[in-house]
Amino acid sequence: MTKPLRIAFMGSPDFSVPVLAALVEAGHEIACVYSQPPRPSGRGKNLKPTPVHAWSEEQGFEVRTPNSLKPAEEKAAFAALELDAAVVVAYGLILPKIVLDAPRLGCLNMHASLLPRWRGAAPIQRAIMAGDEVTGVEAMMMEEGLDTGPVLATEKTAITRNDTAGSLHDRLADLASSLATRALAGLADGTLTPVAQAETGLTYASKLTAADQRIDWTRAAHEVDCQIRGLSPFPGAWFHWCPSPEGEPVRVKTLMSELSDTPHKAEPGTVLDDALLVACGDGRAVRLTKLQKPGSRAMSADDFLRGNKIGKGTVFE
Repeated sequence: MTKPLRIAFMGSPDFSVPVLAALVEAGHEIACVYSQPPRPSGRGKNLKPTPVHAWSEEQGFEVRTPNSLKPAEEKAAFAALELDAAVVVAYGLILPKIVLDAPRLGCLNMHASLLPRWRGAAPIQRAIMAGDEVTGVEAMMMEEGLDTGPVLATEKTAITRNDTAGSLHDRLADLASSLATRALAGLADGTLTPVAQAETGLTYASKLTAADQRIDWTRAAHEVDCQIRGLSPFPGAWFHWCPSPEGEPVRVKTLMSELSDTPHKAEPGTVLDDALLVACGDGRAVRLTKLQKPGSRAMSADDFLRGNKIGKGTVFE
């Protein structure tokens, strides 16, 4: 085993926790954990720590939650840790150059894509939404650019037609946890050498917006299916359905779908049978298999249809 290293861990969401746990299990010394500040949550708007923050406090680690690392006192506090390395996993703050340069071995970032494809904030969702067939996790040496640093090691995984952002998130988190320990060991003993990213194939995984969520039935069935799965379970793709001609439209989230090869000549958005097969703009269709109305739990299409009359011939906006 590689000699234990003194490291800082910098991360915030659920995705980051398995990586931190793996580093602890590998015997590395966690000098400090950095995470996003607690945010108001729930109806009471009580401050809620990030998953990394909560897990780290349970383990007894010091947790720091600065709003920025740019102030001189924050830079000095980081440098004073005298680190061998920092491991960064979806932290959410920009690291100034003086912070990047402070650890002896540098800062290692675990990124959930095959760089340079899907640099940026939402690589898991964007990969599914784009119809990618493969993705992965890469251990990358950080520099000042956005996910531009050289890559130490890679783990790949196929994206199946049954994958959602949720299932792919969990699989990539597991890959990241094993890759992080291997990459850190290789960085420390010199058996892994950083390799510059390719100069071609660059795409950016921009933050998800409200415009990404609404389903446009005039698009190809494959694109609609990828949109639905890529936004499940959160924030969810949605469409409007009017339960009655004079009623207000209801926003229905669709959390899972299946492609159908059944050809049609119907108007896009038309329900083609009594089991939520919906016409798309390329003459193909998608079957909606998991849905959720506002204020209700997510449910299978069969359960949804028991309480909502959506039959053949219904047209969604």
